[in-house]
Amino acid sequence: MRVTLDIEENKLKSILKLTRQRKKSPALAQALDEFLEHKKRQTFLAKIMAGKTDYRASNEQVEARASFEQP
Repeated sequence: MRVTLDIEENKLKSILKLTRQRKKSPALAQALDEFLEHKKRQTFLAKIMAGKTDYRASNEQVEARASFEQP
C-alpha cells in the first residue's frame, strides 16, 4: 500500500542508518516491522508480569531461549 508521510529529515536519516538500508521504503518497512514486534513482546511480558497468562518457564529456559534468538 502506498502512503504519503511527513517525516523529519534527521529521523529518516537515523532510520536509514540504523536499518542499514539504502532506500527509504525498505528502511521504513523494516523499522515498522521491528516496532510492531517490540510492541507484541511488551504486551506479552506485561501479561506475564500481571499473572494473566499461564506461561511457565524457568529462568534457565528463558535465558536459553534469549541466547538462541540473538544473532
